[in-house]
Amino acid sequence: MPDTLDRVRSEVIACRRCPRLVRYRERVAREKKREFRAETYWGQGVPGFGDPHARLVAVGLAPAAHGSNRTGRMFTGDRSAAFLVRAFHAAGFASQPTSLHRGDGLRYDDLFLTAAVRCAPPDNRPLPAEQANCLPYLERELAVLANVRAVLALGGFAWDAVLRAAARAYAREVPKTPFAHGACVALGEGRPLLWASYHPSPQNTNTGKLTHAMLVDLLRRIRASYGSPESAAAGS
Repeated sequence: MPDTLDRVRSEVIACRRCPRLVRYRERVAREKKREFRAETYWGQGVPGFGDPHARLVAVGLAPAAHGSNRTGRMFTGDRSAAFLVRAFHAAGFASQPTSLHRGDGLRYDDLFLTAAVRCAPPDNRPLPAEQANCLPYLERELAVLANVRAVLALGGFAWDAVLRAAARAYAREVPKTPFAHGACVALGEGRPLLWASYHPSPQNTNTGKLTHAMLVDLLRRIRASYGSPESAAAGS
């Protein structure tokens, strides 16, 4: 049977391939953070979310312990999400500038948001084996999302994951390209362009390494590249 986003979603939610991550995500969901103690945490694998016909796929590192691991929706309910979704809204990809919880009315237009690893990892550091276990989910999403023209890697970890997943999804090795904010590399003839952004972590946004204006400008450059991907790749 042909693969679908719904099938990938169901498998991500049910996944228990990585015992360390399963233990951690479930412990966090039981113990909770004081400010969220009245809430029921998601505590499972977090699937991708967004427009199934999207031309842009944005890829993060992994769910935050008290963000997506709590809310069950990618980049929802933490400071990184607040920064990211405000930029998506400013660039015309999101229906509202906030991402607080499932059912808050947020919709993405022409954007699908996912991650390299689908369970919250201790200290935000998945092990190599855990990365490898999760990579097929990203590979399958890239293969199923037929309209994708660009992939935006949010951070170096996601950049490396997309390069590996794209090699398998598109059956083509991509030359190793150094990560840098605004970097762009073609994933093959007729395939999407891979773009890079610093991760919207508080460490980056609080220090000004990544600003709202920088991310909105990059998102607008990505949308403009749909008309001429070759020139966008050459000029970056």
